[in-house]
Amino acid sequence: MKVCLAGVGAFAKKHLDALARIEGVSVVSLVGRRPESTAALAEERGIPHWTINYQEALDNPEVEAVILTTPTQMHAEQAIAAMRAGKHVLVEIPMADSLADSQAVVDVQKETGLVAMVGHTRRFNPSHQWIHNKIQAGELTVQQMDVQTYFFRRTNANALGQARSWTDHLLWHHACHTVDLFQYQTGQVASESFALQGPIHPDLGIAMDMSIGMKVPSGAICTLSLSFNNDGPFGTFFRYICDQGTFLARYDELYDGKETPIDVSKVDVSMDGIELCDREFISAIKEGREPNASVAQCLTAMATLDKLEQQLV
Repeated sequence: MKVCLAGVGAFAKKHLDALARIEGVSVVSLVGRRPESTAALAEERGIPHWTINYQEALDNPEVEAVILTTPTQMHAEQAIAAMRAGKHVLVEIPMADSLADSQAVVDVQKETGLVAMVGHTRRFNPSHQWIHNKIQAGELTVQQMDVQTYFFRRTNANALGQARSWTDHLLWHHACHTVDLFQYQTGQVASESFALQGPIHPDLGIAMDMSIGMKVPSGAICTLSLSFNNDGPFGTFFRYICDQGTFLARYDELYDGKETPIDVSKVDVSMDGIELCDREFISAIKEGREPNASVAQCLTAMATLDKLEQQLV
């Protein structure tokens, strides 16, 4: 499987690490925005071709699939271009920053029949997989998910602290993770939802704090707090309050409500959620099937985000 990776930032490097551990996969083209950083990463990782022209990479007949780790605002257009060029595509979360653009991506996937997937890593983290397997087996029912997504980003910087060329968004990016996961774990779409946001940053033009609540028809609720103002440990922390126990998920680690570790090392073939996401993408292409976290499956999350955004206007 020959892959083109578009993007040279923090998450691009995580995908490169993950793909290197998947047998039969090679990254043959790298697309970036700046020649110097793109060439440097290509040389470092032994990628034979690099370019700052995305269409040039899509025109390469050797490329079978594309992974997009580019700015959010480019996701929909680039995903559609990949499929129009006959390439399968995995787009980092979110697939778009509007419901209309998300629907356009889904429409093109249906038209082309290609594999199109969103990098909803939470579906693949062993911690959340463990919970999902228990739910599917009828051993757990979620009553509430209490989630905190916290960063300290008062300047326009990425996860490595480097200057960004685009502005991140609490709702369409970071809340998207939890909105999708809540609906995935409960197997239902939110029937009720609300959103509140704090002051708009004078330079970045985005809200730096946000609160979201959701409820699905079964009665399960989700409470989500998000902030770019939190000066402390960063990341997303999940508390699952279930009918049979409480569980704390921190990326690929899981604890019970009393902080006793739960071994999730045997849940899947890796403890790296990004690697597991990439493995699902490659497997779906090889097997000619719809992947978990396909663009069609993730459209309901985008619809919920759209309803939440309308309350923030």
